[in-house]
Amino acid sequence: MNFLRRFILAAAAGAALLASTASLAADIKPRLIRFGYGLNEQSNQGRAAKFFAEQVEKASGGKMKVRAIGAAALGPDVQMQQALIGGAQEMMVGSTATLVGITKEMALWDTPFLFNNAKEADTVLDGAIGTKVMDKLQDKGLVGLAYWENGFRNLTNSKRPVTKMEDLDGIKLRVMQNNVYLDSFKTLGANAIPLPFSELFSALETKTVDGQENPYNTILSSKFYEVQKYLSVTNHVYSPWIVLVSKKWWDGLSKDEQKILSDAAKSSRDFERKDTREEGAKALADLKAKGMQINELPASESARMRDKLTKVNGEIAANVGMDLWKETQAELAKIRGAKK
Repeated sequence: MNFLRRFILAAAAGAALLASTASLAADIKPRLIRFGYGLNEQSNQGRAAKFFAEQVEKASGGKMKVRAIGAAALGPDVQMQQALIGGAQEMMVGSTATLVGITKEMALWDTPFLFNNAKEADTVLDGAIGTKVMDKLQDKGLVGLAYWENGFRNLTNSKRPVTKMEDLDGIKLRVMQNNVYLDSFKTLGANAIPLPFSELFSALETKTVDGQENPYNTILSSKFYEVQKYLSVTNHVYSPWIVLVSKKWWDGLSKDEQKILSDAAKSSRDFERKDTREEGAKALADLKAKGMQINELPASESARMRDKLTKVNGEIAANVGMDLWKETQAELAKIRGAKK
């Protein structure tokens, strides 16, 4: 028994020595990486940013340190994207929707009612189509590493429950700074107003806007229940986040350093999705407990909205390219067919 114990201890020490030797042998320099994000530290985004930082530090033997900076302290998504392109900031995670002005193919993910469930979203985003769209960013000065989940978006407002399409008429609805969102909600009858997320709470509080649309987790972590009464479960868009790196900075990294960041982004993606989905299931009950009046949009009304948005979908297809659009629809048909 003593021999066995000594053997196990020796093997463990040897493995630790090998790991530290491998880390020393790898081409890794001491680096401080500013990683910006929009939500607060207690949110699903904040927890995943912390997890990412821990993974990078561990894999680099403590040489690469990620400073996760939340609550839009480095600016809203659009500002951070420009900082990455210019090389003034190293990394961020943010919405794919705010990238459409930089890379038109990103508008694919804004298609209303594109995915029926999270499994479909994972398969497409993590597969060849998701990679193809992500890789388009490199020409624009950005490197995409992984898609995280923001989740299915739902409507909140302070006026009335949205039980049918006509209930959106005249509601001043904050949307992301993105033409697909603007066109979609204008088509559905809302008065769509583009605003950065960092300005949203005060806009709702002062009634500059009546409502907004975001996943349950964001509605809860941002305390929108304090300034919104009605939550309508519409699941109108599946919204991904994307982990981005400044290409200017990325190109100066060694292959070992790039691999550490890429691997950490993927493991944090898996952590974040699991965390987000668990929290999302609980968040709806929490929002109800905090006094929000919740209603589900009937399937017949979702179908009416989908039909009304046919023209918007046609414009998205033309914008992202018919080949990409058809490839995505074929992939979704394949996924749905495999389930039958």
